[in-house]
Amino acid sequence: MTEYPNLLAPLDLGFTTLKNRVLMGSMHTGLEETRDWNRVAEFYASRARGEVGLMVTGGIGPNLEGSVLPGAAMMTTEGDVKNHAIVTDRVHQAGGKIAMQILHAGRYSYGPKCVAPSAVKSPISPFPPTELDEDGIEKQISDIVKAATLAQKAGYDGVEIMGSEGYFLNQFLVTHTNKRTDRWGGSYENRMRLAIEVVRRTREAVGPNFIIIFRLSMIDLVPNGSTHDEVVQLAVEVEKAGATIINTGIGWHEARIPTIATSVPRAAFAWVTKKLMGKIGIPLITSNRINSPEVGEEVLATGCADMVSLARPMLADADFVKKAMNGTGNQIAPCIACNQACLDHTFGGKLTSCLVNPLACHETELLIEPTPIAKNVAIVGAGPAGLSTALTAAQRGHNVTLFDKADEIGGQLNMAKQVPGKEEFWGLVDWYRTKIAEAGITVKLGAEVSADDLVGFDEVVIATGVTPRDPQIPGQDRDNVLTYIDVLRGKAPVGKHVAVIGAGGIGFDVSEFLLEEGHSPTTDLPLWMKEWGVTDPEEHRSGLAPEGPQPAPPARRVTLLQRKTKAHGKGLGKTTGWIHRATLKMKKVEMVGGVNYERIDDDGLHISFGEARENPTVVPADTIVLCSGQISERSLADTLTEQGVSCHVIGGADVAAELDAKRAINQGTRLAASF
Repeated sequence: MTEYPNLLAPLDLGFTTLKNRVLMGSMHTGLEETRDWNRVAEFYASRARGEVGLMVTGGIGPNLEGSVLPGAAMMTTEGDVKNHAIVTDRVHQAGGKIAMQILHAGRYSYGPKCVAPSAVKSPISPFPPTELDEDGIEKQISDIVKAATLAQKAGYDGVEIMGSEGYFLNQFLVTHTNKRTDRWGGSYENRMRLAIEVVRRTREAVGPNFIIIFRLSMIDLVPNGSTHDEVVQLAVEVEKAGATIINTGIGWHEARIPTIATSVPRAAFAWVTKKLMGKIGIPLITSNRINSPEVGEEVLATGCADMVSLARPMLADADFVKKAMNGTGNQIAPCIACNQACLDHTFGGKLTSCLVNPLACHETELLIEPTPIAKNVAIVGAGPAGLSTALTAAQRGHNVTLFDKADEIGGQLNMAKQVPGKEEFWGLVDWYRTKIAEAGITVKLGAEVSADDLVGFDEVVIATGVTPRDPQIPGQDRDNVLTYIDVLRGKAPVGKHVAVIGAGGIGFDVSEFLLEEGHSPTTDLPLWMKEWGVTDPEEHRSGLAPEGPQPAPPARRVTLLQRKTKAHGKGLGKTTGWIHRATLKMKKVEMVGGVNYERIDDDGLHISFGEARENPTVVPADTIVLCSGQISERSLADTLTEQGVSCHVIGGADVAAELDAKRAINQGTRLAASF
């Protein structure tokens, strides 16, 4: 009997059956834009071989004006059909089902030809949209329907019509963006007319035996969004119009509430979908921060939905469902919702991948194949760089010995996991521990490694990480001056007034750690909702609490300082940096930039400003925490080089950047794939 009876149960749609209740949700990976259709096909086929019930592609534009950005993939011609058929054929050969998402971006389109219900500019695009007239609206409907018929011709099992996250159809639904007074605006019956017409005409065009998923925004999280009654009304009408399934959309892209970052509690919005259960007759999918079989099973078992959508977890592990089926769920590479290699890449114009799994979206380019000659490989350092090297080398058939001076594996991941909002790192370290044991890797912990210990190995990899940079501030040897390692490892008590020196990623992490005093909103959904001002959309339109965010009082008074004059946290992740900045602002952290650190004494931290060292002042502080950067720990590598021993230097030992696990894991994986 399966551990996950609800998750792995088939779903009968009448004309077809899905093998389980897991949807691989849509992700814009950038693969379609490479025009390498073999590469696209292999990405989806690998997930089909992993037994996912149904996949949805990244957003495909129905026309130029609706594309998310210039050069984005579209479905408009017979040539597009031919290309996409390569993908669907490969997926079907692998035993999978796949739907194409039709994404009309509306005012979110990053181009001068964008269109919308009204000429209301988006805050996330520099281009003001053109208000559509009646003929323009008809063109958009026709183009969406045509994209669906072409998708059917290309062999897709269905389409997902994107009606949430603040995109085109969603823009018509709410007065926030729809200021019209004709038959497409004004009353809700008029505002929902477009969505219903699109579904109705799509069903007429594709016939009865084709999946139509409608992605419906169930909680907009923006002012003047939909009420819950309007959401229910739309769902009922979309079902009547011919939808097969309704999928849950959460929040608009411009909403100032996080919805998928790692600091969002697991399954944080499943309760929103549950409110619609029983009010329509077609299956409902719930989404956002469902990242393990256990979470998915719980969501289904408690009646929140008929199916669960997992997007980024399918980047982390293509065999997610297969491992759940086989009883090896503890071997699923965990999605830590960091956004670093997926959404940050997307919004940075880079190809998507995954911090945990560099193979994602690189299936045809990064080949991890059995080695013809098994080598003896020594790896010094059991942080993310060393761990990824060890696992990949062992997977290829090499004999691997992993050394670390610490008593546990994980390196600086063990500090990251202490930070509120980064609890997923616990699971990542646990997964590494499981995989290291399964791979039969020899692990030697708790001892310094010398050059003599590495004699006789065919390949030597140095992944010794970083050490804190010495800021050389007079008085920093005082007992009340700590490093970030001291703080995150709990080696010393911290006072109530704290000055944090350094406002990079580590400075922000340490500040959040000190502000919460061990109680993380990420593990307490009611507290998290209160902190961010989220409430029941049945009580308040759009799910926004009228009183706004109500953060808990900070555990300490924190001053965050940096030498740079630019904004604090400027170098944080593209899609998560704003969350960290908002969190510190809500907790009343004082942010001071452009400073010189003069000295530390009984009065506190003495600082001045600018090259002229003007306006000297004192920051009163019981404790001063040094987060002033890192330098590479290369002493062993340097010794080996002096002795003429060839070695590979990777991770922080190679480049001392901000605890960059993404770079370290990718570097280690690629290195092990090469020797």
